[in-house]
Amino acid sequence: MAELGNGRFRLERNLGQGAQGTVYLAYDTRLDRKVAIKLLRPEQAPKSLDEARLVSKLQHPNVVRVLNFFRANDTVYMVMEYETGQPLQQRLVGRLPLDRASLLRIVRPLLDGLEVVHSAGFLHRDVKPGNIYMRADGSP
Repeated sequence: MAELGNGRFRLERNLGQGAQGTVYLAYDTRLDRKVAIKLLRPEQAPKSLDEARLVSKLQHPNVVRVLNFFRANDTVYMVMEYETGQPLQQRLVGRLPLDRASLLRIVRPLLDGLEVVHSAGFLHRDVKPGNIYMRADGSP
């Protein structure tokens, strides 16, 4: 099992890969909890540190919180809350079309979260059903 952050984080498994980097499930030994760590692509590292600092200040129930960030191995790592749930893409299988009320229960909180992100000067750039996770309580 690989370690990061001077042994603070133990990588458990790969959660996925996207345009900006790879996300791993990790265990934070200091906070005694599971976290998600996004390893950003090295070519994005110079601007990513400033962005991580700003994104870590965003707080909204429908935006995953950045808990920490650090630079190592010529790249930037963002430590985020680990949210469990099911990708919206999977949740929708066999349930389409959605009725208006169901659609609004998903879309309104997402738009509220995106408004917070955009108001801070960021664009998500990868909003899609596979990147939206639905919690057990039905919230995105």
